[in-house]
Amino acid sequence: MTLVLKAIMNALRDLLRFRIAWIIIWPILVATFFWFIVGYIFWDSFSELLNRVLGEISIGEWFQNIQSGWIVTSIQGLLQVILFVLLVIITTLVITTIFVMPALIKLVAHRYYPDLKRESGGNITGSIVNAALATGIFILVWVVTLPLWAVGVGIIVPFIAAAFMNQQLFRYDALSEHANKQEIKAICDMNRVSLWSLGLLTGFVQFIPLLNLFAPTFTALAFIHFGLAHLKLLRTENRIDNH
Repeated sequence: MTLVLKAIMNALRDLLRFRIAWIIIWPILVATFFWFIVGYIFWDSFSELLNRVLGEISIGEWFQNIQSGWIVTSIQGLLQVILFVLLVIITTLVITTIFVMPALIKLVAHRYYPDLKRESGGNITGSIVNAALATGIFILVWVVTLPLWAVGVGIIVPFIAAAFMNQQLFRYDALSEHANKQEIKAICDMNRVSLWSLGLLTGFVQFIPLLNLFAPTFTALAFIHFGLAHLKLLRTENRIDNH
């Protein structure tokens, strides 16, 4: 847990550096513009699909019992906005992990881990596959747990989903340039609880207005610091064991 908190503090410190200002902004702009265009073109289709989904679960029955039409319309509109924000966050995270991570890794490694040898255990194909897997499971979690919103338990779903998405999405890319395949597997296996904890703590930022603009880059930096720190520690322990 000490390295989790240290990774978060280092990520916060790096966010204040001017050099990464554009890195913070452009993934959010691209994701927002993309889903704005898609939403503008397919808004009616999204509304129809949402109504069908709600009709299949108990929320749909609850809507039918509400007499005031404007309340139903307002709630459905709010759900559409939440869906839009959710898609923007997912897309921004994926863009960050595939396209922005190399620049952030270079920044962090050069400043804090200049002597850490690069083993290149990961590649762009692995990053894309990992991102697709994380996104697919993330969406599945939301779909499967929709009925929980009807009983109030659904409030925990966003945080669990964010914790999963963050740790699954960023742990591989944080280590892919410096660790070999065995080291990546070892670090992920030995730190499952810590990775989920880091995913949860960074996930909270995604739900705080304004601060969530920094969430993708902040999360990436935290996982890079966490991963490289553990890699350095692992290699130090291996050298000691070999001697």
